[in-house]
Amino acid sequence: MTGVTLLSAMANVVLKHLDKKYPNGFHAVRDLNLDIADGEFVVLVGPSGCGKSTTLRMVAGLEEATGGEIYIGDRLVNDVAPGDRDIAMVFQNYALYPHMSVYQNMAFGLKMRRTPKKEIEKRVREAAEILSIESLLERRPRELSGGQRQRVALGRAIVREPKVFLFDEPLSNLDAKLRVQMRAEIARLHLRLKTTIIYVTHDQVEAMTLGDRIVLMNHGVIQQVDAPMEIYRRPANRFVASFIGSPAMNFVPGEVHEGVFRFAESNGTVAGVSDPGLRRDAGLTEASYSALDVGKDTPNGPAVLGVRPEDLLACDDGPRLGTVTLDVIEHMGHETIAHFALAGGEHMARLAADAGVQPGDRLALSIRPDTYHLFSADDGRRLN
Repeated sequence: MTGVTLLSAMANVVLKHLDKKYPNGFHAVRDLNLDIADGEFVVLVGPSGCGKSTTLRMVAGLEEATGGEIYIGDRLVNDVAPGDRDIAMVFQNYALYPHMSVYQNMAFGLKMRRTPKKEIEKRVREAAEILSIESLLERRPRELSGGQRQRVALGRAIVREPKVFLFDEPLSNLDAKLRVQMRAEIARLHLRLKTTIIYVTHDQVEAMTLGDRIVLMNHGVIQQVDAPMEIYRRPANRFVASFIGSPAMNFVPGEVHEGVFRFAESNGTVAGVSDPGLRRDAGLTEASYSALDVGKDTPNGPAVLGVRPEDLLACDDGPRLGTVTLDVIEHMGHETIAHFALAGGEHMARLAADAGVQPGDRLALSIRPDTYHLFSADDGRRLN
């Protein structure tokens, strides 16, 4: 990239008690509160139907909020038309005009606003240089690759010089290699323009790599708002822990009793029973249990242990998970993923590429110190 600097105005975005309920009774967004700072890159992430795109569309004015307030800067915009909100939206399907050239597509919005021709020329050329598409300006969309079309869609948004960029799953239609490339392009774009960005995705990798903060949603409710690594290291509940991380976190059911979490290593019908009499009645021996010291402040009762595959060590040092029989082995080149059964569930360990393990091997696994997570078996809230 060259020294072109196309600066956009900045604005914070504040959502207060935002609600969206459709006539059929579906409650898409529930009492959502979010404060996005000037120039911040915030990613809304979650499974399909969690309300993230609906939230974005309410900010854009494409959906009407049934409750709450939307501020862009100091301006309440609930009743402001989409075209007057000073935002630019980048869609999943690019939404380019097929009969127009790249230049005409990028200039169209400015032309509709009756921007002077010289100003249009300047903005389009600067945006094209930022995105390295100067050589494509005379082509039609059908002559472009998916990645090039997405760059044009980005360029069309940039020339608007909006206060806020809204991205609605912009990389979903690209192949894996192009997604990686375009993620880097969008990250560079934000570093350069420093404009407020609200970005919607269902892809946790995009969320982790792009966002200053992640807003993780489920069933229309915010589950956690935090920096990517904070969400990764200290998920607020079991849902967050299961959604962020690949391979997904392992969950082992058991019970906490007087600061010790216990679970059955076997596939028996009783797991995590701490009372010696109950263990004896169930026909399970002390040797069939693993125990983990979780601290005296942890409340007694059923709980779920969460351990990320990368926090399992192929050794018998430290907190012991147990000795397991390996099932499927996936050799990835840079790492080895080992599958195994424990406490009635299927789990994974992320091992070194040269671990040298094979299906059927018995392997002692321990937990990297201070990396385990403990959740309530009832409502999934974090306990440690």
